[in-house]
Order: sequence, then C-alpha cells, then structure tokens
Amino acid sequence: MGEGIEGWLTFAMALAFCGVHLFVGRLRFLEVTPRSRWLSFAGGVAVGYVFLHVLPELAAHVSTFERAMGLDAAAAEGGIYALSLLGLGLYYGVERAIVTSRNERRADDTPDSGVFWLHIGATSVLVAIIAYLLNHREDASAIGLALYFGAMVLHFVTADFGTRSHHPEIYDARGRWVLAGATLAGWATGLIVEVSELVIGGLFAFVGGGIILLVLKEELPEERQSRFIPFAAGAGAYALLVLAERILV
Repeated sequence: MGEGIEGWLTFAMALAFCGVHLFVGRLRFLEVTPRSRWLSFAGGVAVGYVFLHVLPELAAHVSTFERAMGLDAAAAEGGIYALSLLGLGLYYGVERAIVTSRNERRADDTPDSGVFWLHIGATSVLVAIIAYLLNHREDASAIGLALYFGAMVLHFVTADFGTRSHHPEIYDARGRWVLAGATLAGWATGLIVEVSELVIGGLFAFVGGGIILLVLKEELPEERQSRFIPFAAGAGAYALLVLAERILV
C-alpha cells in the first residue's frame, strides 16, 4: 500500500473514530436494560484485539526493550507488561473517582464537572494514542490495519457510551468535541512524528491495559445486566478473523 494512499485511508478511519465520539448519543437503541447485545459484542471484539494482537506484539517488543535499555530478557518483559498495568491502573483510578463523586453528591446536586473533565482528559490521552497508532503499527499490512480499525471503532462505541452516561449534558455540549479533537491531533502527530520502536512498544502496552479496564468495567457490574453470549461472540468472531489472517496470508 502506497504511503499517500495509506495516509488518506488512516485519515478516513480517524474521521470514523470522530463520528463515534460525536454521534454516540444518537444511538438510542443502545440505551436499554438488560445491556444492549451490540455493546457486549463490541466489548468482546475489543478484548479479543488486546489478547490476540496487542499482547503478542508486546512480546515481540521485549527484544527492543532489551537492546535499548540494556536489560536482560526477564527484566525487559517485566518492564513492558508493567506499562500495561500502569494503563489499567490509571484508568481504574479515574473510574473510581467518577463513581465516588456520583455516590457522594445528593440527588439535587449539580454534576461534578471537575471529575467529568478528569475523565475526558484521561480518555483524550488514550484516543490520541490509538489514533497515532493508525500510522505506526507493528503489523503494517492492510489486513492488520483493518482489524485494528474494526476493533478500535467498536471499543470507542462501548467507551463513549459509558462516558456519556455519567454526564450526558456536558458530554454533548463539549466533551465529545474534545475527544474528536484529540483523535485528529493524534492522527496528525502520527504523520509528522515518528518515534522509536521502544516508544511504540510502550504505547501499545499502555493502550492494552487501558482498553482491558474500560471494557471490563462496562461489562462486569451487576447493574449493567450484561450479556455473556454476545460478548463471547464478539471475542470469538475476532479470534476467527485473526486466525484466518495468519493461516491465509
């Protein structure tokens, strides 16, 4: 795939990410209890991507960490997975702050916009990295790009729906525009800034931990009444696509 064509293609994908941020509030069919089967399916696909693409790619980056940092294999492996744990821990802390704020305020209180903007800020970092990686993936093939895009656009549906559910008025007025801007900024940075393999490995690790936390926090709480079969179907369907890619290509 030519560089110019790929640049336009990844730009179209970044715009699709922005479309999810901007218009997820119009997907009224997702606002049901028990949880929409489409949200559970999307969560399964995102988790499938982490385990079948991100984690294997992290293992491939261990040698890069060894060379760049002068570590032995065990220390390099521990370092890269620690970055994944950092991503999970950071986004867990943000989610706990939101839950605590919601539980502490009375029914007639106005929403805590400070906590909401903390959430939007942390999410903006994640979406910018995901958009940046459109132009800097370990798997540079067209199929690899398509699988990455499909998994991430479904992840954004799940994550944005959850973010909007906490403060829909603020999200619709300003939050969604911040996320769209962060997406385009991340994509544009990917075109003009090329970082080392060491940094790419670290970004993949951080993104993987964040996605695992954000998907599971949407699926696991009892009040969500999540659907296991669609979740498993999403993970299984993605696994079949990955296996087919590796067998046929």
